[in-house]
Amino acid sequence: MGPVTKPRLIAVAAACLGTAAFWIAGLPLPLLLGPMTGCLVAALIGLPMQGVGVIGTVMRTILGVAIGASITQETLAALVEYLPTLILIPPFVAAVGAAGYPYLRRVAGLDAPTAFYAAMPGGLQDMLLFGEEAGGDPRALSLIHATRILVIVFVAPFLIAWAYGIDLTAAPGVSAVDVPLGQIALMIVAGLVGWWAAARVRLFGASILGPMILTAALSLAGVIDQRPPAEMIWAAQFFIGLGVGAKYAGITGRELRDFVGAGLVYAVIALAVSGLFVWAAVYLSPAHQLDVLLSFLPGGQGEMVVVAIIAGADLGFVVTHHLLRIVIVIMLSPLVARRLMRGD
Repeated sequence: MGPVTKPRLIAVAAACLGTAAFWIAGLPLPLLLGPMTGCLVAALIGLPMQGVGVIGTVMRTILGVAIGASITQETLAALVEYLPTLILIPPFVAAVGAAGYPYLRRVAGLDAPTAFYAAMPGGLQDMLLFGEEAGGDPRALSLIHATRILVIVFVAPFLIAWAYGIDLTAAPGVSAVDVPLGQIALMIVAGLVGWWAAARVRLFGASILGPMILTAALSLAGVIDQRPPAEMIWAAQFFIGLGVGAKYAGITGRELRDFVGAGLVYAVIALAVSGLFVWAAVYLSPAHQLDVLLSFLPGGQGEMVVVAIIAGADLGFVVTHHLLRIVIVIMLSPLVARRLMRGD
């Protein structure tokens, strides 16, 4: 986490207050949306905040373990059934970028590198890195992507609760007292070792993918046969929500108007494109509509995993689609950007 600073304490306090407000009001995902909202409000009133550093990353390893523990022989056998919707991911990525870039470039008035990498529905850290290397504005990129994630992660739970009647305030699994200590220890080790190994080979999304791969191997071998208990998932939700909300720290009136405003419009554009692809995918795949919906919402990988876990969706299906989306963006966006910049 690093040193305990006043801005970090303020962020944790704001996240706790937001969680309490959501819990009392009976709103969905109080431990994810509550911290986001609390930290966002704190940023808007000018309170200094800072993320929790490595703790936030460690919490993402829990999500990787949860995904990996859900991968069984049956999951692997079902991969072929994902093909009808997986083939829609490349055009989906292209459509989101093609719809978002003209708005961000011509209407919002961003420079070409910033507009392009802000329009790409990839991971926030990867798009920040690529965008900075291309000469983009890192603050604009951070706020636009944070706003996309925040809007989509806010919309998804309310849409799911309304459309499918799912209780998103329920516990995301069994209590820790009902999970053998040996299994919990194995999951912790798998999370930390998987993260370390993935970081060593510079795998993108190392904090989630490394634990996912190692835990999946242990699950397929029959060594791990439990998912992380509810308390671990709750902790991951809290710190992930805090991390998204804390990105608004130090926001100015101009940034709120220019960058967050642009991010809000872009999020609506992305949601509209998502809706079209969800409609098409539902007709192509025998998968449950909920799984399809969560697979084509371009939120953050960790945030969408949290929603999928709480909603009881097919994690293998949802995560496979999000991984393909991120891989496509990471592999192709620098190539497309160079061509686009020459003609812009």
